[in-house]
Amino acid sequence: MAIAAHPLDLVGLLALASAALLAPQRVSAAPPKLSDADLIAYAAQPFDHMAMMGKRITIGLYRGAPVIAEFPCSDICPQYTTRLIHFDIAPGAACAAAGGVTQLRRVPFSIAMVEREFCIPKPLAAGNGR
Repeated sequence: MAIAAHPLDLVGLLALASAALLAPQRVSAAPPKLSDADLIAYAAQPFDHMAMMGKRITIGLYRGAPVIAEFPCSDICPQYTTRLIHFDIAPGAACAAAGGVTQLRRVPFSIAMVEREFCIPKPLAAGNGR
């Protein structure tokens, strides 16, 4: 399955995820490599709150580390579904070693929001134009 390297869009990511689910033998295929521009473009795109609610997808590799997008919702769903884009790496030393930045992000919890630490790729980290 060929996926255009630029721009990385939600439709392309969903097609990749669907293909992986429908063809288990292809799951081992390497995720696409992401550039700074790919990450920024993906983060800027709107998403379908109902279709993505509760999902967790690998969007690709940034500098060799897996980047995931999670779409949690807790109270009024799907309206309050949010998107969290981060490395699939623990915050702290492992994050820094991978070139990420440990930062707090708001996550839906019950009828409120809580802050949790995530390992954020530098192009998406606060203080880097985001």
